[in-house]
Amino acid sequence: MEYYYNCKNSFWSKPTYYYLKYKFRKISIKLGFSIPINVFGPGLAIVHYGTIVVNTNARIGKNCRIHACTNIGASGGTSHAPQIGDNVYIAPGAKIYGKINVANNCAIGANAVVNKSFEETGILIAGNPAKKIKEIDIKKIIKHI
Repeated sequence: MEYYYNCKNSFWSKPTYYYLKYKFRKISIKLGFSIPINVFGPGLAIVHYGTIVVNTNARIGKNCRIHACTNIGASGGTSHAPQIGDNVYIAPGAKIYGKINVANNCAIGANAVVNKSFEETGILIAGNPAKKIKEIDIKKIIKHI
């Protein structure tokens, strides 16, 4: 659907786009996803079906691995949403919100509440509120990079 939205602007491709948009919404409802287009970079891996809610203004880099019961959104009625780097692992139940940045090659632990920026690469973030736990090698967690 993103390909037809971004690249195909001819009259003949519009019916295909609307068909794919219909299928996308139907599958999203069935699986519990609320993921807008053009938010994730290439290589997104959704490990399990379940509630995943992502704000339209969020930007997540390539090779993200995300689990169920995750929420990435704005806070306090503003439209500012998280900017998350490449090769990020997001564990089940993570809540990431506000005008924050998460660096590349990070892992966000289960049930973490991330409400401040983490600019250091290659770290594990966990807790409520989230804090740096230790340095990690993301290639041991995300196998497809």
